[in-house]
Amino acid sequence: MNTEDTWRAVDAERRSLLQLLEPLATSQWRHASLCERWQVRDVVAHLALSAHANAGRILVNLLRARGNFDRMVCDTATRHAADRADHQLLDELRGTIGSRFSAIGTTPADRLMDLLVHGQDIAVPLNLDHEMPTEAARLALERVWHPRFPFRAATTWAGYRLHALDVEWAAGAGPIIEGPVSALLLLATGRRAAALPHLRGDGVELLGA
Repeated sequence: MNTEDTWRAVDAERRSLLQLLEPLATSQWRHASLCERWQVRDVVAHLALSAHANAGRILVNLLRARGNFDRMVCDTATRHAADRADHQLLDELRGTIGSRFSAIGTTPADRLMDLLVHGQDIAVPLNLDHEMPTEAARLALERVWHPRFPFRAATTWAGYRLHALDVEWAAGAGPIIEGPVSALLLLATGRRAAALPHLRGDGVELLGA
């Protein structure tokens, strides 16, 4: 996938996520997501904000969070969501379609990864199916695997062999963990409980033990 292919995949996932969100009831918008401290509506706020998070805004919010990156991401989303109705958050997400903005230090693949993973953060706890395209998931997993920050996936899973069964991707050495690339992406981004039921291998048995 070249850069333009990636941006097209980003927009496709934005549209897919809108289709998931539009029928939700008010109670579902306030349901806990897979992200600690975030309701579904907070996840949507984060995705809308990430489409125009310029360096100045990031710096201000990072100072406000006393230099803690994770706290900054969490707090900016919850503050933003608290000031908006559900339909406003939906409109903001819709307005990101066509955006080609990437915050400093990130790439279009980061935008794609964010959408793919946070889509599952919404869908899984609501017991809703939200398909993750395999090629998009492979690109996102490759992006997650190599940079050390923020997931440190290659370090965390250094003692295992991760192998996708539905697309050409594998990394690491050790007891095998294999399954759909979508589940491996969730595992690599810290969603272990959501990922493991879809994975198999000696490595999965060790994790269960």
